Amino acid sequence: MAPSQIAEPMEHGLVGPHPSYIEIAKPYIFEPKIHECLTVAGVSEAKDDSIRLQGVAWIDSVRKAMHLPVRTYNTAAVYYHKFRLVHPDSNGYIDAAAAALFAACKIEDTLKKSKEILCAAYNLKLTPGEQLTPDDQLFENHSKTIIGLERLMLEASGFDFRNRYPQNLVLKMAKHYHVDRDTVGKTAYNISLDLYRTFAPIKQTTATMAIACVELSGRICEQPVSELEAGKGYTKWRISRPEVMETLLDLLDLYTHHRASTIVGQDHALETFISIRIALNQEASANKYPRHFQSHKKRSITNGAKAANGIMDSKAKKPVTPTTSPRDESLRDITSPTANGGSKPGLKEGTVRFMLNPQRARDEKNAVAEFFKVEEEEYEVEVEVERERRRVLPETKRIRSFKAEPEATIATPYRGDPVEWCGNAPDKPHEGQRKGNGRLEHQVLVQRGPPIVKDEVPGRASKRKKRRRGR
Repeated sequence: MAPSQIAEPMEHGLVGPHPSYIEIAKPYIFEPKIHECLTVAGVSEAKDDSIRLQGVAWIDSVRKAMHLPVRTYNTAAVYYHKFRLVHPDSNGYIDAAAAALFAACKIEDTLKKSKEILCAAYNLKLTPGEQLTPDDQLFENHSKTIIGLERLMLEASGFDFRNRYPQNLVLKMAKHYHVDRDTVGKTAYNISLDLYRTFAPIKQTTATMAIACVELSGRICEQPVSELEAGKGYTKWRISRPEVMETLLDLLDLYTHHRASTIVGQDHALETFISIRIALNQEASANKYPRHFQSHKKRSITNGAKAANGIMDSKAKKPVTPTTSPRDESLRDITSPTANGGSKPGLKEGTVRFMLNPQRARDEKNAVAEFFKVEEEEYEVEVEVERERRRVLPETKRIRSFKAEPEATIATPYRGDPVEWCGNAPDKPHEGQRKGNGRLEHQVLVQRGPPIVKDEVPGRASKRKKRRRGR
């Protein structure tokens, strides 16, 4: 896991390290999220089908050569699908398939070394006399690459080791409904193996996959199981007909377009699958089933035309279960080393922790959010603002401000009339003295008009005031 992020300076001080990212294990990934992951990766549908089929075929051939059980094949195929949704451009399909099989051998307790897996795959192309041993130096560098991809394989799956094995339930249902063991039973078992060449195992439950395999096997062998087609027993398994219908159509897409890459498709004609598909499309149109049980919220604009095969788009505005996948916000923001040992540029660093319980993750997120909450307090402060006048002195052309003072008249104890003087008067008398009744008397001048001019600099204002007083 990547190191935790260093504290960054914020507006109000320093904040501690990042609380880390929590990745919740997701046993189911629905169709909208699969399309979103492939669209973000820029992988077309045809290229995705080709890489997916080649990778699963490689896993199947190698596990047969090593005599591994079917449950290891199931786990490896699921891990391969989930890995490609997160890392679609990692060194081709062979490395991803080998890493998926290597991880599945550990999970299912069928331990095999990475060199043994690579040696088994290499010896498939050679004659018995030319085959190599796992200790050969040819597999040394490739083995290190597989071990490095194992960590990414586990991270892409969310360290979720809960896997599903529909083959056991397929055999039990075939026995319960008394179908022919050599025809319907064997075909249903092979269909359950072909099912892992599609995305159905990461979308559906074990019961949904098993019922779809038995029903499709009965239709192919022309021995239909009426109870399954009528939907009896769905409530017991807590599934619905649209889920089974989606799985059936996924299998028919595989057998229609990639029949040569499957087990069952090579044993039956193409017209058989087309006729079954037409019957299922008519049933879906009559009951208004969507093509995908979990579909996009927005409908595609078809300009009044119907969707392909008469299947309507989803009418549900909101899916019943939230569509989640490994490629979510938490994994987009972390640094994930690639197969070459580098890191993806432009991504944030942070520690990723994986949990199986969603409620525990929500509780921890709410507890941590209290420490990162930004609280703001708004208050009002009254500030006294002084009103000032501004004028331009003619001598210096400088803008100076002064305060307006009220007009005042000072009475004098001496006899005689007071002298009134305005700053703009043409005949300015002598300041402080005048003659009245034949003798010199001191009078107090009454100042009207503009008061003493104060400069913006306090020191200059005080000096000017002193000079005026000294006159």
